[in-house]
Amino acid sequence: MDGNRTSNPLYDPAAFSDVLRRNKAVVCALSASYISTFAGYPLDSLKSRLQTTKTSISIPKLAALVYREEGIRGFYRGLWIPLMTISFVRASSFTIYSRTKEHFAIHDILCRNNIFDAALTGGISGAMSGALISFASAPFELVKVRRQLEYTIAATKGISLVKPPGTLEAVKEIYRVNGTGGLYTGFRLHFLRDTTGTALYFLEYDGMRHLLGRSRTGEQGVTPSWLPIHSSLVPFVCGSVSGVTSWALIYPLDVVKTKVQQRALAGEQYRGPWETLYRLIRGPDPNSPKPLLAGIMRLYRGLGVSALRSITTHGLLWTLFDMTANYIDNLPPALEVE
Repeated sequence: MDGNRTSNPLYDPAAFSDVLRRNKAVVCALSASYISTFAGYPLDSLKSRLQTTKTSISIPKLAALVYREEGIRGFYRGLWIPLMTISFVRASSFTIYSRTKEHFAIHDILCRNNIFDAALTGGISGAMSGALISFASAPFELVKVRRQLEYTIAATKGISLVKPPGTLEAVKEIYRVNGTGGLYTGFRLHFLRDTTGTALYFLEYDGMRHLLGRSRTGEQGVTPSWLPIHSSLVPFVCGSVSGVTSWALIYPLDVVKTKVQQRALAGEQYRGPWETLYRLIRGPDPNSPKPLLAGIMRLYRGLGVSALRSITTHGLLWTLFDMTANYIDNLPPALEVE
Protein backbone atom coordinates (compact mmCIF):
# COMPACT_ATOMS: atom_id res chain seq x y z
CA MET A 1 0.00 0.00 0.00
CA ASP A 2 1.20 3.50 -0.73
CA GLY A 3 2.30 5.06 2.55
CA ASN A 4 2.06 8.55 1.05
CA ARG A 5 -1.59 8.24 0.12
CA THR A 6 -3.80 10.84 1.78
CA SER A 7 -7.36 10.04 2.77
CA ASN A 8 -10.22 12.12 1.44
CA PRO A 9 -12.10 14.11 4.08
CA LEU A 10 -15.61 12.99 4.94
CA TYR A 11 -16.91 16.34 3.72
CA ASP A 12 -15.65 19.41 1.92
CA PRO A 13 -15.24 22.19 4.54
CA ALA A 14 -15.53 24.91 1.91
CA ALA A 15 -18.74 23.45 0.49
CA PHE A 16 -20.14 22.96 4.00
CA SER A 17 -19.40 26.59 4.87
CA ASP A 18 -21.13 27.70 1.69
CA VAL A 19 -24.24 25.69 2.63
CA LEU A 20 -24.27 27.32 6.06
CA ARG A 21 -24.05 30.80 4.53
CA ARG A 22 -26.85 30.15 2.03
CA ASN A 23 -29.11 28.77 4.75
CA LYS A 24 -28.01 30.99 7.62
CA ALA A 25 -31.51 31.94 8.81
CA VAL A 26 -32.62 28.29 8.97
CA VAL A 27 -29.43 27.06 10.67
CA CYS A 28 -29.49 29.87 13.25
CA ALA A 29 -33.20 29.44 14.03
CA LEU A 30 -33.02 25.64 14.34
CA SER A 31 -29.98 25.53 16.59
CA ALA A 32 -31.30 28.33 18.81
CA SER A 33 -34.84 26.89 18.95
CA TYR A 34 -33.83 23.46 20.20
CA ILE A 35 -32.04 24.81 23.25
CA SER A 36 -34.46 27.64 24.06
CA THR A 37 -37.53 25.41 23.65
CA PHE A 38 -36.14 22.76 26.00
CA ALA A 39 -35.20 25.40 28.59
CA GLY A 40 -38.60 27.11 28.60
CA TYR A 41 -40.96 24.15 28.19
CA PRO A 42 -41.64 23.40 31.90
CA LEU A 43 -42.78 27.01 32.33
CA ASP A 44 -44.99 26.72 29.24
CA SER A 45 -46.59 23.61 30.71
CA LEU A 46 -47.34 25.42 33.97
CA LYS A 47 -48.75 28.36 32.00
CA SER A 48 -51.31 26.14 30.21
CA ARG A 49 -52.39 24.59 33.52
CA LEU A 50 -52.79 27.98 35.20
CA GLN A 51 -54.88 29.28 32.31
CA THR A 52 -57.43 26.47 32.55
CA THR A 53 -57.67 25.82 36.30
CA LYS A 54 -60.89 27.04 37.93
CA THR A 55 -59.32 27.66 41.33
CA SER A 56 -56.65 30.15 42.32
CA ILE A 57 -53.29 28.52 42.99
CA SER A 58 -49.78 29.90 43.22
CA ILE A 59 -47.07 28.88 40.79
CA PRO A 60 -44.91 27.12 43.45
CA LYS A 61 -47.93 25.15 44.72
CA LEU A 62 -48.92 24.14 41.20
CA ALA A 63 -45.35 23.08 40.42
CA ALA A 64 -45.26 21.03 43.65
CA LEU A 65 -48.62 19.44 42.76
CA VAL A 66 -47.45 18.50 39.27
CA TYR A 67 -44.24 17.04 40.65
CA ARG A 68 -46.08 15.04 43.34
CA GLU A 69 -48.68 13.60 40.96
CA GLU A 70 -46.67 13.25 37.73
CA GLY A 71 -42.99 13.61 38.61
CA ILE A 72 -40.45 15.45 36.49
CA ARG A 73 -41.99 13.95 33.35
CA GLY A 74 -45.15 15.95 34.04
CA PHE A 75 -43.32 19.19 33.27
CA TYR A 76 -42.08 17.83 29.94
CA ARG A 77 -45.23 16.04 28.78
CA GLY A 78 -45.63 16.80 25.08
CA LEU A 79 -42.07 18.15 24.76
CA TRP A 80 -41.32 16.20 21.59
CA ILE A 81 -44.04 18.07 19.73
CA PRO A 82 -42.46 21.54 19.99
CA LEU A 83 -38.92 20.17 20.05
CA MET A 84 -39.29 18.27 16.77
CA THR A 85 -41.90 20.40 15.00
CA ILE A 86 -42.17 23.93 16.36
CA SER A 87 -38.41 24.30 16.01
CA PHE A 88 -38.81 23.69 12.28
CA VAL A 89 -41.84 25.98 12.20
CA ARG A 90 -39.77 28.67 13.90
CA ALA A 91 -37.00 28.16 11.36
CA SER A 92 -39.57 28.71 8.60
CA SER A 93 -40.87 31.75 10.44
CA PHE A 94 -37.42 33.32 10.68
CA THR A 95 -36.80 32.53 7.03
CA ILE A 96 -40.02 34.29 5.94
CA TYR A 97 -39.21 37.20 8.24
CA SER A 98 -35.65 37.50 6.86
CA ARG A 99 -36.71 37.13 3.22
CA THR A 100 -39.42 39.78 3.61
CA LYS A 101 -36.89 42.21 5.08
CA GLU A 102 -34.51 41.42 2.23
CA HIS A 103 -37.29 42.10 -0.28
CA PHE A 104 -37.90 45.49 1.32
CA ALA A 105 -34.17 46.28 1.18
CA ILE A 106 -33.83 45.25 -2.49
CA HIS A 107 -36.79 47.42 -3.51
CA ASP A 108 -35.76 50.29 -1.23
CA ILE A 109 -38.94 50.12 0.88
CA LEU A 110 -38.79 51.54 4.43
CA CYS A 111 -34.99 51.66 4.27
CA ARG A 112 -34.36 54.96 6.01
CA ASN A 113 -31.98 54.80 8.95
CA ASN A 114 -34.52 55.59 11.65
CA ILE A 115 -36.45 53.66 14.26
CA PHE A 116 -39.79 54.05 12.45
CA ASP A 117 -38.63 52.26 9.29
CA ALA A 118 -36.64 49.66 11.23
CA ALA A 119 -39.56 48.78 13.52
CA LEU A 120 -42.24 48.89 10.80
CA THR A 121 -40.21 46.63 8.52
CA GLY A 122 -39.85 44.14 11.36
CA GLY A 123 -43.56 44.35 12.17
CA ILE A 124 -44.73 43.76 8.61
CA SER A 125 -42.24 40.92 8.14
CA GLY A 126 -43.38 39.41 11.44
CA ALA A 127 -47.05 39.62 10.50
CA MET A 128 -46.35 37.90 7.19
CA SER A 129 -44.39 35.20 8.99
CA GLY A 130 -46.98 34.63 11.73
CA ALA A 131 -49.89 34.45 9.29
CA LEU A 132 -48.27 31.91 6.96
CA ILE A 133 -46.76 29.74 9.67
CA SER A 134 -49.99 29.51 11.68
CA PHE A 135 -51.42 27.07 9.11
CA ALA A 136 -48.61 24.62 9.88
CA SER A 137 -48.24 25.26 13.60
CA ALA A 138 -51.93 25.08 14.62
CA PRO A 139 -52.24 21.26 14.69
CA PHE A 140 -48.95 20.91 16.58
CA GLU A 141 -49.98 23.40 19.24
CA LEU A 142 -53.41 21.81 19.64
CA VAL A 143 -51.81 18.43 20.32
CA LYS A 144 -49.35 20.10 22.71
CA VAL A 145 -52.26 21.65 24.64
CA ARG A 146 -54.00 18.27 24.69
CA ARG A 147 -50.90 16.58 26.13
CA GLN A 148 -50.34 19.30 28.73
CA LEU A 149 -53.97 19.19 29.92
CA GLU A 150 -54.55 15.42 29.79
CA TYR A 151 -55.50 15.19 33.48
CA THR A 152 -57.76 18.26 33.35
CA ILE A 153 -59.59 16.98 30.26
CA ALA A 154 -59.96 13.51 31.78
CA ALA A 155 -61.40 15.01 34.99
CA THR A 156 -63.94 17.01 32.93
CA LYS A 157 -65.03 13.77 31.25
CA GLY A 158 -65.27 12.03 34.62
CA ILE A 159 -62.42 9.65 33.77
CA SER A 160 -59.82 8.55 36.29
CA LEU A 161 -56.60 8.74 34.31
CA VAL A 162 -53.96 6.29 35.49
CA LYS A 163 -51.56 6.66 32.58
CA PRO A 164 -51.96 9.49 30.05
CA PRO A 165 -51.94 8.52 26.37
CA GLY A 166 -48.87 9.25 24.28
CA THR A 167 -48.62 11.86 21.58
CA LEU A 168 -49.61 9.49 18.76
CA GLU A 169 -52.63 8.28 20.74
CA ALA A 170 -53.66 11.89 21.38
CA VAL A 171 -53.53 12.65 17.63
CA LYS A 172 -55.55 9.52 16.86
CA GLU A 173 -58.18 10.46 19.44
CA ILE A 174 -58.59 13.97 18.03
CA TYR A 175 -58.87 12.55 14.50
CA ARG A 176 -61.33 9.83 15.59
CA VAL A 177 -63.70 12.32 17.21
CA ASN A 178 -63.57 15.23 14.76
CA GLY A 179 -61.62 14.08 11.72
CA THR A 180 -58.88 16.13 10.08
CA GLY A 181 -60.71 19.37 10.90
CA GLY A 182 -60.37 18.52 14.58
CA LEU A 183 -56.65 19.24 14.37
CA TYR A 184 -57.59 22.85 13.54
CA THR A 185 -59.87 23.36 16.53
CA GLY A 186 -59.65 27.03 17.52
CA PHE A 187 -57.70 27.91 14.37
CA ARG A 188 -59.17 31.40 13.92
CA LEU A 189 -58.02 32.38 17.39
CA HIS A 190 -54.66 30.73 16.75
CA PHE A 191 -54.26 32.62 13.45
CA LEU A 192 -55.16 35.96 15.04
CA ARG A 193 -52.85 35.36 17.99
CA ASP A 194 -49.87 34.33 15.87
CA THR A 195 -50.26 37.09 13.29
CA THR A 196 -50.69 39.85 15.88
CA GLY A 197 -48.18 38.47 18.34
CA THR A 198 -45.42 37.86 15.81
CA ALA A 199 -45.92 41.32 14.28
CA LEU A 200 -45.63 42.99 17.69
CA TYR A 201 -42.67 40.81 18.63
CA PHE A 202 -40.50 41.59 15.61
CA LEU A 203 -41.62 45.24 15.55
CA GLU A 204 -40.41 45.67 19.12
CA TYR A 205 -37.25 43.64 18.63
CA ASP A 206 -36.07 45.46 15.51
CA GLY A 207 -37.02 48.82 17.01
CA MET A 208 -35.03 48.16 20.18
CA ARG A 209 -32.04 46.79 18.29
CA HIS A 210 -31.98 49.98 16.23
CA LEU A 211 -32.11 52.11 19.38
CA LEU A 212 -29.29 50.09 20.90
CA GLY A 213 -26.87 50.59 18.06
CA ARG A 214 -27.58 48.03 15.33
CA SER A 215 -27.36 49.44 11.81
CA ARG A 216 -29.93 48.62 9.12
CA THR A 217 -27.34 46.33 7.48
CA GLY A 218 -27.17 44.19 10.64
CA GLU A 219 -23.90 45.22 12.30
CA GLN A 220 -24.07 45.86 16.04
CA GLY A 221 -22.37 49.13 16.93
CA VAL A 222 -21.49 50.52 20.32
CA THR A 223 -24.38 50.49 22.76
CA PRO A 224 -25.58 53.90 24.01
CA SER A 225 -23.88 55.23 27.14
CA TRP A 226 -27.19 55.31 29.02
CA LEU A 227 -27.49 51.50 28.78
CA PRO A 228 -24.98 49.90 31.18
CA ILE A 229 -24.66 46.53 29.44
CA HIS A 230 -22.11 44.99 27.11
CA SER A 231 -23.00 44.79 23.43
CA SER A 232 -22.97 40.96 23.65
CA LEU A 233 -25.99 41.11 25.98
CA VAL A 234 -28.06 43.29 23.65
CA PRO A 235 -29.74 40.31 21.86
CA PHE A 236 -30.74 38.77 25.22
CA VAL A 237 -32.15 42.07 26.54
CA CYS A 238 -34.04 42.89 23.34
CA GLY A 239 -35.32 39.33 22.93
CA SER A 240 -36.51 39.15 26.54
CA VAL A 241 -38.21 42.56 26.57
CA SER A 242 -39.93 42.12 23.19
CA GLY A 243 -40.98 38.59 24.14
CA VAL A 244 -42.50 39.64 27.48
CA THR A 245 -44.25 42.80 26.30
CA SER A 246 -45.69 41.39 23.06
CA TRP A 247 -46.88 38.29 24.92
CA ALA A 248 -48.51 40.42 27.65
CA LEU A 249 -50.48 42.31 24.99
CA ILE A 250 -51.91 39.17 23.37
CA TYR A 251 -52.12 37.08 26.56
CA PRO A 252 -55.92 37.38 26.98
CA LEU A 253 -56.35 36.10 23.43
CA ASP A 254 -54.13 33.10 24.22
CA VAL A 255 -56.13 32.37 27.38
CA VAL A 256 -59.39 32.39 25.42
CA LYS A 257 -57.85 30.18 22.71
CA THR A 258 -56.62 27.62 25.23
CA LYS A 259 -59.97 27.56 27.04
CA VAL A 260 -61.93 27.12 23.80
CA GLN A 261 -59.61 24.28 22.76
CA GLN A 262 -59.84 22.63 26.18
CA ARG A 263 -63.65 22.58 26.08
CA ALA A 264 -63.64 21.20 22.55
CA LEU A 265 -61.15 18.46 23.43
CA ALA A 266 -63.19 17.54 26.51
CA GLY A 267 -66.37 17.26 24.42
CA GLU A 268 -68.14 20.13 26.22
CA GLN A 269 -70.70 22.43 24.62
CA TYR A 270 -69.11 25.03 22.34
CA ARG A 271 -68.73 28.56 23.60
CA GLY A 272 -67.68 31.38 21.30
CA PRO A 273 -64.64 33.58 22.01
CA TRP A 274 -66.67 36.51 23.38
CA GLU A 275 -68.74 34.32 25.69
CA THR A 276 -65.57 32.59 26.85
CA LEU A 277 -63.93 35.94 27.52
CA TYR A 278 -66.99 37.16 29.44
CA ARG A 279 -67.10 34.04 31.60
CA LEU A 280 -63.38 34.22 32.32
CA ILE A 281 -63.75 37.81 33.53
CA ARG A 282 -66.97 37.10 35.44
CA GLY A 283 -65.57 34.09 37.28
CA PRO A 284 -67.07 30.67 38.08
CA ASP A 285 -69.82 32.08 40.36
CA PRO A 286 -72.17 34.45 38.47
CA ASN A 287 -74.05 35.32 41.72
CA SER A 288 -70.92 36.68 43.35
CA PRO A 289 -70.23 40.01 41.64
CA LYS A 290 -66.64 41.15 41.78
CA PRO A 291 -64.90 44.32 40.60
CA LEU A 292 -63.92 44.48 36.94
CA LEU A 293 -60.26 44.71 37.91
CA ALA A 294 -60.47 41.35 39.69
CA GLY A 295 -61.93 39.80 36.55
CA ILE A 296 -59.17 41.24 34.39
CA MET A 297 -56.55 39.97 36.84
CA ARG A 298 -58.16 36.53 36.58
CA LEU A 299 -57.79 36.77 32.82
CA TYR A 300 -54.06 37.32 33.27
CA ARG A 301 -53.64 34.28 35.51
CA GLY A 302 -50.38 32.59 34.65
CA LEU A 303 -48.82 35.71 33.12
CA GLY A 304 -46.02 35.68 35.69
CA VAL A 305 -44.79 32.23 34.73
CA SER A 306 -45.39 33.07 31.08
CA ALA A 307 -43.25 36.21 31.42
CA LEU A 308 -40.49 34.16 33.01
CA ARG A 309 -40.76 31.67 30.17
CA SER A 310 -40.53 34.48 27.60
CA ILE A 311 -37.44 35.94 29.26
CA THR A 312 -35.77 32.53 29.26
CA THR A 313 -36.88 31.36 25.83
CA HIS A 314 -36.57 34.54 23.78
CA GLY A 315 -33.47 35.81 25.53
CA LEU A 316 -31.69 32.52 24.82
CA LEU A 317 -33.17 32.32 21.33
CA TRP A 318 -31.75 35.64 20.14
CA THR A 319 -28.46 35.21 21.99
CA LEU A 320 -27.86 31.83 20.36
CA PHE A 321 -29.21 33.11 17.03
CA ASP A 322 -26.71 35.96 16.98
CA MET A 323 -23.85 33.72 18.16
CA THR A 324 -24.54 31.24 15.37
CA ALA A 325 -24.92 34.02 12.80
CA ASN A 326 -21.58 35.57 13.83
CA TYR A 327 -19.92 32.15 13.62
CA ILE A 328 -21.23 31.62 10.08
CA ASP A 329 -20.29 35.16 9.01
CA ASN A 330 -16.72 34.61 10.24
CA LEU A 331 -16.17 31.31 8.43
CA PRO A 332 -13.17 31.48 6.07
CA PRO A 333 -14.15 32.18 2.45
CA ALA A 334 -14.14 29.33 0.01
CA LEU A 335 -10.95 29.01 -2.08
CA GLU A 336 -11.42 29.96 -5.68
CA VAL A 337 -10.57 27.19 -8.13
CA GLU A 338 -8.55 28.40 -11.10
